[in-house]
Amino acid sequence: MSMSNTTVSMPSVLRLIGIPGLEAVQRWIGIPFCAMYLIAMIGNTLLLITIISERRLHEPMYIFLGMLAVIDIALGTSIVPKMLGIFWFHIQEIYFDSCLLQMWLIHTFQGTESGILLAMALDRYVAICYPLRHASIFTHQLITQIGAVVTLRAAILVAPCLVLIKCRFQFYHTTVISHSYCEHMAIVKLAAENVRVNKIYGLFVAFTVAGFDLTFITLSYIQIFIAVFRLPQKEARLKAFNTCIAHICVFLRFYLLAFFSFFTHRFGSHFPPYIHILFSNLYLLVPPFLNPLVYGAKTKQIRVRVVKMFCSQNPP
Repeated sequence: MSMSNTTVSMPSVLRLIGIPGLEAVQRWIGIPFCAMYLIAMIGNTLLLITIISERRLHEPMYIFLGMLAVIDIALGTSIVPKMLGIFWFHIQEIYFDSCLLQMWLIHTFQGTESGILLAMALDRYVAICYPLRHASIFTHQLITQIGAVVTLRAAILVAPCLVLIKCRFQFYHTTVISHSYCEHMAIVKLAAENVRVNKIYGLFVAFTVAGFDLTFITLSYIQIFIAVFRLPQKEARLKAFNTCIAHICVFLRFYLLAFFSFFTHRFGSHFPPYIHILFSNLYLLVPPFLNPLVYGAKTKQIRVRVVKMFCSQNPP
């Protein structure tokens, strides 16, 4: 009886409040977030068109980059429109099932992106350490299979989070989510029941995906650096290393932001809540925003193709 007096039974609608503590300035925060989203959409779409239209870019590294662009477009679109609705128009309500769907999409896209980064590291490893076997190993069929496997891995691992929330929790302390999007732990914290299983499974998924991918990315680059430094000519070493720079930048940015956001959210109780939420938002918005800029600036083939697209003149 006491539980029913202080809790809500299976709400159909939840309310996202945005960034707690910064409600008065959310309309202004929405401006750079919107700009980042628009640049991310334009940049990734342009990157995808460039890779599809240029046959010389139909190589494993660029195909994986195209997959990354698709994920970034989908990830940004699953978050930003609702977020801007909260910031600018105070549209805070979201159906419970829609919230769970958004949570599943966000964490699935994150896990898929991590898997694609691992695939790109393995591609660079084979290209530099076993260049004569690269074409025979990384066939288009294998690339398709890798894309399907990393997507299914993320989707299947995240799916039980939905089931555990939907089936285990009947009572909630509140229907107000102190966040700007539906994140797993933000939803779990609403429950008025034992959440230990949900927390443990969430940690299991995070460390399974990130731990596995990060371990093999690190091992790949250790082998790459060993092979590069064994090359006799300085020019050859620089050329080989240059093919990895863009991926290293994206890889470091992705995991550094991920771990900072993860640990501050769970263990940084002395940080103000808005710090957690801001870094969570930046963790999801910065990668789609920076990826096309980094690869466009560091990859000559893409840069040349984009310049030709904009500078070509119509024949008289």
